[in-house]
Amino acid sequence: MAGLKNGAVAWREALLAQDCLLCGANSGQDMLCPPCAANLPALDAPCCPCCAQPVPIAGTCGACLARPPRFDATFALWRYAFPLDQLIQSLKYAHRIASADFFGQALAALPCVAPPDLILPVPLSATRLAERGFNQSVEIARPLARRLGVPLELAHVLRCRDTTPQASLPWKERAKNVRHAFECRLDLSGKTVWLIDDVMTTGATLDELARTLKAHGAARVENRVVARAVKAD
Repeated sequence: MAGLKNGAVAWREALLAQDCLLCGANSGQDMLCPPCAANLPALDAPCCPCCAQPVPIAGTCGACLARPPRFDATFALWRYAFPLDQLIQSLKYAHRIASADFFGQALAALPCVAPPDLILPVPLSATRLAERGFNQSVEIARPLARRLGVPLELAHVLRCRDTTPQASLPWKERAKNVRHAFECRLDLSGKTVWLIDDVMTTGATLDELARTLKAHGAARVENRVVARAVKAD
């Protein structure tokens, strides 16, 4: 009987075995094999609790003290660097949705004091959505919302105008590029909202989105992002 049971377990594990999203090796029931998982680039600690940029001494960074952003906190899984950048780019441009599931599950594992009232993936414009065919932030947010049992908002917060892709602009021009780019059709009075995105670079998009949400009553806006781009000194 024990032999049959062990055989059934082995058969089930073989059936559920996956290939590593990065190197393609058998990774068992995990999405990354142990060596690739260990290779993901960690964010240097400590980090600014507001924007998640690494800081020399624990506390809020100088930039956030000088100009406090409209969001209240940022939590990032990793630093945006090799080989994580390959996973993110394969999701966005090769439609490898399995990467989004991996990212969403990893975000769900981050510690939190209390779940939000609403999870909001950063919206794409209608034009960009039609070009790409999907919103990678939505796909990342789905498993997170399922795991936490929190509503996923997809219909009432919109990107109301096309903007130049942020990645193509100098850092200093990004805030101007996304100004008044979002529209909210919800009463968010007293609510906590989590914004979900793949990469946070300057934070300009998230800041403008947080401004829009707070104008509609949101009490707290937190960012949950897969990767934080670290600005060189």
